[in-house]
Amino acid sequence: MANTMSSFGEFNFGGFQDKLGSTVENMEVESIGGKQIYEAENWGGFGSLCSDYGIYGNGFSDFTKYQQQDQQQQPQLISDYGVFDDMQFQFGALSPPLQACLEEIAKLESIPTLVPHVEPPKKELKRDSFSVAGLDLLNNYGSGFKRLNGERIVEPNPYPGYTEVKSSKLSTEEIVRVAGARFVRTASQVSPSDIPSMLSHPFELSFAGLSNEESRDVELVEFLLASAEKVGYQQYERASKLLDLCERLCSDRGNPVERVVFYFCEALRDKIDRETGRTTHKKQSFDIDKAMMITNETSLACHNKIPFCQIAQFAGIQGIVEKVVEAKKVHVIDLEIRSGVQWTVLMQALASRDFPLELLKISAVGTSKETIQNTGKWLESFAKTMNLPFSFKMVLVPDMLDLKEDMFELDSEETVAVYTEFVLRSMVPQPDRLESLMKVIKNIHPSVTVVTEVEANHNSPVFVTRFIEALFFFSAFFDCVETCIEQNEPIRKSLESQYFGNGIKNIVATEGEERKIRNVKIDVWRAFFARYGMEEMELSSSSLYQAELVAKNFPCGNSCTITMDGKTLIAGWKGTPLQSLSLWKFV
Repeated sequence: MANTMSSFGEFNFGGFQDKLGSTVENMEVESIGGKQIYEAENWGGFGSLCSDYGIYGNGFSDFTKYQQQDQQQQPQLISDYGVFDDMQFQFGALSPPLQACLEEIAKLESIPTLVPHVEPPKKELKRDSFSVAGLDLLNNYGSGFKRLNGERIVEPNPYPGYTEVKSSKLSTEEIVRVAGARFVRTASQVSPSDIPSMLSHPFELSFAGLSNEESRDVELVEFLLASAEKVGYQQYERASKLLDLCERLCSDRGNPVERVVFYFCEALRDKIDRETGRTTHKKQSFDIDKAMMITNETSLACHNKIPFCQIAQFAGIQGIVEKVVEAKKVHVIDLEIRSGVQWTVLMQALASRDFPLELLKISAVGTSKETIQNTGKWLESFAKTMNLPFSFKMVLVPDMLDLKEDMFELDSEETVAVYTEFVLRSMVPQPDRLESLMKVIKNIHPSVTVVTEVEANHNSPVFVTRFIEALFFFSAFFDCVETCIEQNEPIRKSLESQYFGNGIKNIVATEGEERKIRNVKIDVWRAFFARYGMEEMELSSSSLYQAELVAKNFPCGNSCTITMDGKTLIAGWKGTPLQSLSLWKFV
């Protein structure tokens, strides 16, 4: 096992993602049409966590009302689905093909130790090098659309898990795809220095089949792409002229495309100012990772109205239930407990078992004593209503380097499960913390480790790759917010400006240690976990059923896609991957 414990410093989150993405995702495109989706109605006739224990469906901002819930015993989910676990399903991959910055990555591969904040030396980019880094990537993303003979033609949907209710209107992400395809086709027709010509007669190609609004949106995104291209060339004056045009056409209160462009314009402006020395490198006052760990009005509303977190939580908890089915003592270690509402579902599942549970212990890791105490008191109160023997333990650590396995007061009779939701990604810029945490988890040797992460590549050292990946990712999220949250709701502005806007700015504009958001995809996590002797576990058909049923309980559920990447569940919006759920054990 010593070989699996080699130094974390040798693991390259950025380089591995680009290299693997260009290989794996090109392979995936051949089979993407063969993906299948789990439809809830096809499973019928058995219970579920989200139907039997309907905590989330009613919202959870008022936690106290659940303490008065009727104490009827509900049929458990654990033993009813064994017949489905051996069924074989064929899934294609969800991600579009990616050829990311091959020349730059080839150079990075020669670096033996790449700490995430180390950037390649700046250089004036040539036209050819940008073509590899940007246009090929856009070409792959934008290849799903055609306009022929004045007729609107969209190629067969590569995401069979998604059926659009209003198919007559292109989604925000589809608008970006069309703009990307057009931008690639026109890039060779416009001189890099011919800015006046571009502005007076921009990207002259047919808009056949698009509505007037869609045509304007496509053109707006094309100008955004052109400005990003100039930033990639370090042609900041020309980029600023294009941004001037974009900013006259976009708004943070417009349609989703206009709002996406607005925040990306802000990020590009910030990057230009930083690169040219017009502003000092001030740290962002809004800490996104910290904000995500706090239960507030915005996070609660998002949890209630946007399906993805609940999809992963129900499917992940079902995975835990199945691993502790015969355990008398269950110990859950939550690496960032937040509100803790997900554990009420586990409590109800355990309380409905055929034989009694001796103890459910939850250990909550964190830095805020008051927040964890409040969560613990509420969970203790809920456990009493279930007549469930329960113990709650705070594990306060000011720094993840201080976390040790003896802090958890482990009992040899306990079956341990580790739960990590959007925690590991926050430590990608801090490899020593991440390595220390992984060693602690390995020493605990849990029966299952549940990992929920953002499914995106925002860690490339190459600016243009990060920009394009972020543009498609956030386009899907803005489209999702447009569908799931009413325009006049205050939390929508807060979500888009504080969380999305600052996130975009951090990914696009910052470099080095200041760039905190470094999401990586499941392939990178697989390679990383393998170094610690971790093996991915199958998600049962029961877990997949939970995910599908949760999605269908949301008004916008028809736009959610739930597919599999190997053994990993991928939740997305209209085919764009946004979140992953995977289960792991130590060999």
